[in-house]
Amino acid sequence: MMKQIPNYLTMFRMASVLGLYLTFHLPAPLGHWLAVVVFGLGAITDFFDGYLARKFDAQSDFGRMFDPIADKLMVLVCLVMLVSADIITAVHLPAAILIIAREVLVSGLREFLGARAITLPVSTLAKYKTAVQMVALICLLAGPSGDAALPGLLASGFATLWLSALLTVITGYAYLKASLHHLRHAG
Repeated sequence: MMKQIPNYLTMFRMASVLGLYLTFHLPAPLGHWLAVVVFGLGAITDFFDGYLARKFDAQSDFGRMFDPIADKLMVLVCLVMLVSADIITAVHLPAAILIIAREVLVSGLREFLGARAITLPVSTLAKYKTAVQMVALICLLAGPSGDAALPGLLASGFATLWLSALLTVITGYAYLKASLHHLRHAG
């Protein structure tokens, strides 16, 4: 049973994308706070599914395929919602675009290299990037309602969004460099 828990957590995260969308579009402030809760639960399950998979030696083909998809779905849908709700406005849009572009690039690199039996392990810096990104998105999902309850929350969200974008560029470059190294030596 324990070996299945990481897969269930991944499936929960994939399903929570719909919950995130639905709650965020409920009237504020309730909708935004519920979206924070749904996204926060998704972020927590991201940590625990990897931890439990390693602890109980429960890595699976399902997890290897769907865990990164679930992560990217949550982040990308969240960013698109925040842009469409005018929370992420033009001045912060480049940060969102950098994050989206990196996620697509790394997914493509992993897919391409996976077909050649080459894996790109997740770097420690990429794990920090994910944590910073989750904090940024939680702050931004609270929106103006969150800023009214906790002044400075939106400013913190934008600052961590830009820090996440910087880490995104650094880790994206590292993955691209490692991919090119593998491709040159793959013959």
